[in-house]
Amino acid sequence: MIGPGSPAERIAGAPIARGRIAPARIAVVGAGGVGGYFAGALALAGQQVHLLARGKHLDAILANGGLEIVQPGGARHTANVGATGDPAALAGSAFVIVAVKSYSLDEVAPVLRELAAHGSVIVPLLNGVGIDDRLATLGVNRTSIAGGLTYIVAARTAPGVVERFSPFARIIVGEFRGQASDRLDPLAAALRNAGVEVTVTRDIEAELWRKLAFIAPLAAICGLARRPAGPVRAAPFGREVFERAVREVVAVGRASGVALGDAGAEAIIDDAMQRFDALRPDAKPSLLLDVERGGPTELDTLSGSVARLGRKFGVDTPVHDTAVVALSGI
Repeated sequence: MIGPGSPAERIAGAPIARGRIAPARIAVVGAGGVGGYFAGALALAGQQVHLLARGKHLDAILANGGLEIVQPGGARHTANVGATGDPAALAGSAFVIVAVKSYSLDEVAPVLRELAAHGSVIVPLLNGVGIDDRLATLGVNRTSIAGGLTYIVAARTAPGVVERFSPFARIIVGEFRGQASDRLDPLAAALRNAGVEVTVTRDIEAELWRKLAFIAPLAAICGLARRPAGPVRAAPFGREVFERAVREVVAVGRASGVALGDAGAEAIIDDAMQRFDALRPDAKPSLLLDVERGGPTELDTLSGSVARLGRKFGVDTPVHDTAVVALSGI
């Protein structure tokens, strides 16, 4: 929580070197499955990394001499991720990978604002669209924000332990509004060296919408059903409702002016359906896990944003409207 004596206040008063930022220094804000895995992979590849963590997770990392990374297949490695609870230790980072849930963005924004003001490039890997606008509204220098998203299934399975479950670990980054830039190349190179599949794109907005077209419908229908993917697929009209939800996202994206690439809307819809069909029967989106835990969810960022933008651009979004009504306040 941000307050008197908070990490945001400490970094604001910390001496931060101005001038050229060392390109090898990478910070990760968000020590859960996604942030922890990428911080660990980078550290294991010899990259200088600082991971902002807290609580029992931080205590375990420090006590055990690093963060334990468990790969698919069970291989375990201990990564020196430079874990810290003090954001001042992130000062001077060339890049800041942001891997918190969207509902925690307000909490970490003061830290990101200060780092951006001193030259760090902020690369959010959050779900949803419009994260750059939200960060800018929270005071982060817009020119310091790059676009990013990730495809990975990873979780913090115990204090000090992060496990990757998916065979893939992919990141897509790019400058907004199709700007040509090579400033993300050092980050991409470092991630590739760490075994991550990385794409630097000139159309990050379209990539963000492509991902939203899968994860928002999945979260909506599994959240509404309180069931994982398998039972939802098998239910009467399950695939049909999922496809309707996908089409709503694609229609809203097109109405908002996002070019969906050469493949077109139908290819995006087909891709989402194939991914849905390929999910393990017990696969649960993070929104459903959050609902089951009784904690905050990313509903507002997923179906909420689809429903709001649908109203703005005159696109009907009944599936996502229903998810917002049924799941709000849970």
